[in-house]
Order: sequence, then structure tokens, then C-alpha cells
Amino acid sequence: MSPAKVELFAMQCLRCQQAIPANPDEVIWVCAHCGQGLVLSDEQGLLPQVIHYSPGIAPNTIGKPVWVVNGQAALQRETYSGDNTREMQEFWSQPHWFFIPAYDLALSDLAEIGLRQLRQPPALQEGASPATFLPVTVPPEDIRPLAEYLVQAFEADRRDNLRALTFTLQLGSPELWIFP
Repeated sequence: MSPAKVELFAMQCLRCQQAIPANPDEVIWVCAHCGQGLVLSDEQGLLPQVIHYSPGIAPNTIGKPVWVVNGQAALQRETYSGDNTREMQEFWSQPHWFFIPAYDLALSDLAEIGLRQLRQPPALQEGASPATFLPVTVPPEDIRPLAEYLVQAFEADRRDNLRALTFTLQLGSPELWIFP
């Protein structure tokens, strides 16, 4: 068995060629010189990344990066007792915004935040100026499994005794937002 191929490339801004200081586990940066957002792709190296900044991030505070993606789920569920299928169908009959924290968090904390924002999504209103933010450590390819986890956690939280859950989940294009 041959060792895995490792490819090295310069961490330079795509727009101005400035060096990008990168720490282990980070996957998104903003060039300090020109403001270009960058994402590290396993397949393609550095790519441009649009970053949206929510208003309300106070000066001299650090924002929280969150992947935001619109999704539509189609579910089927079985229960041991109780039946909240009608409630489930009403909720999932329309698309919902998934908010997936993109910074280091325990899975239980990610689920708590993600479920709260699935129930009551924050406004997606663009702010005027960029802000510093926590390191982005959740790559775009982790969005789908984390959104699926949130669907399962959401349904397990209903007031019936869930036995089995099957679903399909259609997701739009994710965007990176920085929230207070």
C-alpha cells in the first residue's frame, strides 16, 4: 500500500498575493490586506469565499461564523406511543433555514444552538462592515451531515416516543454568515 499523496501549496490571497497566516484546523480566512474571503477545498486548494456580516456585531468583539443553508425535508416516522406526525408534517411542509455553527463547539452545544435557530431563525440582514470572527473549523462538506443530525435531533425532541425516522433532505447553497 502506497502512502497517501500530499500536495502543498502557498497560502496566498487570490486577489493580492499576500501571505495568509493559517492555523491547523482552520478552513476559511479573510485577507488582512484586501479583505478577500478564502476557503480551503480538499480538491481545489484555495478558492474565493463570500462572507456575510450581520449587523449588531459590536466594535472590538469577535463574531461567530455560522453556515446558513436553506433546506427542505421530507420525513416518515414511526412511534412507540403518541403520534405527532401531523405536527411534523406541518413544520416540514415548507423550507427552513439551517444555522450550523462553523467554529469549535461540542456536538451537544452545536445541536442546542442549531435547534434553537431552526425554531426561531435570526434575520439574514447584511451589515455594513466586516468584523473579526472566531476561526472557521467546520468545512463546507460537513454541512450536510450536521443538517441531517439537526433534523434527527429536532424530531427526537417531539413529545411522542419516536421509534424510527427516515427522511430525505434537499439543501441549497450554503453561505457563511458572521453573527454577534
